Amino acid sequence: MKLSGNTVFITGGTSGIGRALAEALNKRGNKVIIAGRRRALLDEIAKANPGIDTVELEIGDAAQIREVAAQLIERYPTLNAVINNAGIMPFDDAGGPLDDDQAAHLVNTNLLGPVRVSAAFVEHLKQQPESYLINNSSVLAYVPLAATALYSATKAAIHSYTLSQRFVLRNTSVRVLEIAPPWVDTDLVHKSGDPRAMPLDAFIAETMTLLETATTEVVVEAARPLRDNAGPNEHAFVEQFNQLILDNPIPIE
Repeated sequence: MKLSGNTVFITGGTSGIGRALAEALNKRGNKVIIAGRRRALLDEIAKANPGIDTVELEIGDAAQIREVAAQLIERYPTLNAVINNAGIMPFDDAGGPLDDDQAAHLVNTNLLGPVRVSAAFVEHLKQQPESYLINNSSVLAYVPLAATALYSATKAAIHSYTLSQRFVLRNTSVRVLEIAPPWVDTDLVHKSGDPRAMPLDAFIAETMTLLETATTEVVVEAARPLRDNAGPNEHAFVEQFNQLILDNPIPIE
């Protein structure tokens, strides 16, 4: 992927990986538009980063996604990159009662959100000489964290959907990429400074380097052991991984 001269739309761009990617791409000479739910935070980011534009968007609202996409395509006719980054990560209990409202909200945000955003922009992207659809999944797509079972499942679904997108768009100008982060120290769950989490600045630096030559996916070195786990031995690895997390809990307060 060329790293300058693009017009990039990023969902979930007000914090964590989304904001850091937006700032890095802005510094590289791209026109960046970020979406988020909170106007005050969007204004704060725009003020701190001259050149970044903002738009309010509730990623769980299908009609609003279509409306915002139409507005952005009209305002930025050279828009050629969409990064599906917005997501939430609630804890759940796959062995207990279901919080149905939370589950529906999670699936609507993490799975249907990116699917709807992609659909809203894809015909426009096909008209660009060189364009990109980038989906932010997770290494939990390959090795699920039992304490966030449904979140992990949505990320596995995004990985699968990305594979299909890449195939069906293979004869167009749209390149489909997947970023699969490891545990990065952001406020997605709780920013803690835990040494097991990859520092955000290090993750962004390595990701930007990998994006430049990526044709399918971006997996930083720290995430490779989990990404490479898929295969006949994955069941034992998942057991070991989750037992390790259980024995060394992630701080949530």
